[in-house]
Amino acid sequence: MGDDNNINLPPGFRFYPTDEELVVHFLHRKAALLPCHPDVIPDLDLYPYNPWELDGKAMAEGNKWYFFSRKTANRITGKGYWKPLGVDEPIFTSASKKVGMKKYYVFYSCEETEEVKTNWIMQEYRLSESGSSSRSSKRRGNTKVDYSKWVLCRVYEHDCDDGGGDGTELSCLDEVFLSLDDLDEISFPKYN
Repeated sequence: MGDDNNINLPPGFRFYPTDEELVVHFLHRKAALLPCHPDVIPDLDLYPYNPWELDGKAMAEGNKWYFFSRKTANRITGKGYWKPLGVDEPIFTSASKKVGMKKYYVFYSCEETEEVKTNWIMQEYRLSESGSSSRSSKRRGNTKVDYSKWVLCRVYEHDCDDGGGDGTELSCLDEVFLSLDDLDEISFPKYN
């Protein structure tokens, strides 16, 4: 880890939450104004930052950064923008209850007049409409900020292969070693 952001985690613990855990144990509690234990995910306005600038600002675990942000339509940064990919994916609990949605974004860097697709990916988690906590906000007397508008973001740089496939493409060296494994199935002629 090597990071001061994980100071609230006991030694030896790693932060590898599932989608369900991110929505139920972190985002829902944030939206409901309940404390999160451990309180390791910071609030961060993502959009002024380029993804490579998140280190030291967001909670880091390995090559992934986690943070809460306000839901916004503006996903433009200083050097590019986040473009949505595909459709929203529902997040279900183990009891098959829909608790949230996940949306993927890819970062495009703007260099002069050219837009370049990068390997930076963002997964943005939001609560389902039925999981809105606007009642909780009003009950506590906080009407200035609508806490149901929070999202939780996971940002990472995707390590893609040059083949553009599903990651199962083998290198030439891998193919040689695999073909050596097949040698015991081949019968060689015997020379006397």
